[in-house]
Amino acid sequence: MKLAEIEVSYKPNKGSLVNLNNSEHIYKVVLGNWDKGTLELQEEMKVVLLNRSNQLLGIYTLSKGGISGTMVDVKLLLSVALKCVASHIAVVHNHPSGNLTPSRADIDITTKIKRATEQVDILLLDHLIITKDGYYSFADHGKL
Repeated sequence: MKLAEIEVSYKPNKGSLVNLNNSEHIYKVVLGNWDKGTLELQEEMKVVLLNRSNQLLGIYTLSKGGISGTMVDVKLLLSVALKCVASHIAVVHNHPSGNLTPSRADIDITTKIKRATEQVDILLLDHLIITKDGYYSFADHGKL
């Protein structure tokens, strides 16, 4: 029986690296890469992947859900971050309702992600809740 070999590749595009140094920068970049037609329709979670200098490596759509929630698989989040050798990440999800107040589920998943990333030496910089009109930053509100 022949087993498939797992392949890992890493090809950063050094010419297009963008520095993301605060929640407003993250919000603007992510909003520019979000399908505006679904922002108020269905909840999604994206992971912003950054190197040690907070330069953008990529944005990965982790999950898409319904109007009131989306599933977050922390193992998948970590696998994506590790594969691209991210040193820092930010997670971003939208609230189709337009309400920027974090839910109990938002707070719980943030805690779970923070604990998991600490185990693999990845820094969770922020968790943003976004709408078309603004954002809520867990980091800016001292919730990380």
